[in-house]
Amino acid sequence: MATVAEGSARISVGSGVFYNPRMRALRDISVLFLKAAGAKGRLLDSTSATGIRGIRYAKEAGFSDIVSLDINAQAARNASLNMRRNGLKLKCLNESVQGFCNGGDAGQFDVIDLDPFGTPVPHINDLLKVSRDKTLLMVTATDTAVLCGAHSNACVKLYGSKPMHSELCKESGIRILLNFVIRSAAQFNFGVEPLLSVSDMHYMRVFARLHAGAKEALESVKQCGFASFCGRCRSFSYAKGATPLLGAECGDCGADTEAFGPMYLGPLYDKRITGRMTGMAGTMDGAGVLLSRINEELDMPFFYSIPRITRTLRMSSVPMGNLIERLRDKGFSVSRTQFDKDGIKTDAGAKNVADAIRGLGYDQGSAH
Repeated sequence: MATVAEGSARISVGSGVFYNPRMRALRDISVLFLKAAGAKGRLLDSTSATGIRGIRYAKEAGFSDIVSLDINAQAARNASLNMRRNGLKLKCLNESVQGFCNGGDAGQFDVIDLDPFGTPVPHINDLLKVSRDKTLLMVTATDTAVLCGAHSNACVKLYGSKPMHSELCKESGIRILLNFVIRSAAQFNFGVEPLLSVSDMHYMRVFARLHAGAKEALESVKQCGFASFCGRCRSFSYAKGATPLLGAECGDCGADTEAFGPMYLGPLYDKRITGRMTGMAGTMDGAGVLLSRINEELDMPFFYSIPRITRTLRMSSVPMGNLIERLRDKGFSVSRTQFDKDGIKTDAGAKNVADAIRGLGYDQGSAH
């Protein structure tokens, strides 16, 4: 067995049991989220593998009532052994999510963590059955090729949404995942309040709070709608509602646009929570860098990829800092975004961004 130290946990990884060291930053973020959100009560780790998440939630976030599940018998035994090695008396069951949630004696949970291999879709409805008012959901999707439009038909089949296959694919993928969670929760009369959304490497993860009530469920559904994207000038628009009106032509360049969705179009973050998390991150390098970017990001749908626009304008690259400064000087709000290291979020339109880029290009040319 290989021995691993992560956070406050010390675990052994048995043969055939999955542990991904590259996902440590995500586990760091999950611990920080629970602490910053003041989470407490019963916690369900529905896909436990080595048990590392449940162990860290107990030792670092103060949870004592944790139930861990794994359908793989070897993984469940490995997780139980790791819990005992860390001095914890936690329950680890060799059971599927569906079997546990529909067994009749699961009870309800205050926090539910779902981190499966691939899509979370088959598990969401079952986990909602063991949820209650104010339950915190932490849901991971690693089928990013589906959510990002490389397999568009699979996204339509699984999530009921047409995905974007452009520079906006990571953010639209997060929003499609949230749309699925919202519409699933509405069947149980739960509204969904997104608190944090993360897209990094090969995964997407959303953190949300459930609010019981038919009114709350309807209000969440009303936050969903469709987006329109112009492949020529990289402009976008969006509208909430079941049948929103989106123009077939780009308002900036007149080219044909394409519609995508449905997807969630509301806020992705609770900046009070992300601010606390950023302050707590300390020496967690990967988590700290990502959280700082998220905490500074404007919370509005979609962004502009500056290299894609400069390519469209047939111009060389421009300094990102100078472009942000120029747009701010013109009265626009601007920030970087977690979804693209070369992207900006702004309330400026695509034409305003293009004009600012042209101006910078002219200034650079004039300096020589």
